[in-house]
Amino acid sequence: YMRALVRDVMQRKVKTIRVTRSVREAARLMKKYNIGGLIVVDKKGKPIGIVTKTDITFKYVAENKRRLRDIMTRKLITIAPDKTIEEAAELMAKYHIEKLPVFEKGKLVGIVTASDIIANAEMIGELSLF
Repeated sequence: YMRALVRDVMQRKVKTIRVTRSVREAARLMKKYNIGGLIVVDKKGKPIGIVTKTDITFKYVAENKRRLRDIMTRKLITIAPDKTIEEAAELMAKYHIEKLPVFEKGKLVGIVTASDIIANAEMIGELSLF
């Protein structure tokens, strides 16, 4: 059977937010688009981190950190579009994350989430994730 690739299941429209914006604005965008995270970009539009609903809950609400730059995750774990869905799933499991920004030649081209992988489970076949 064909090995399913990240490019086959990734979302190509990636929502971003400038690092200078508020945490509240990040939360509003996530609610508006019904998504669990945003790629944080600098003023030139370069990806510098990711902020998720979990970051907002644990750091903004629980720890009272007020700025986006203080609650975002700076180390972006990324994947290339020509990698397999299995490789994406392994990265997510290893780093305990649910979202992988997809980069090609240094450029952000998409994002793949645990939900995308689960929704496309039939493409994967007998993937032993659990």
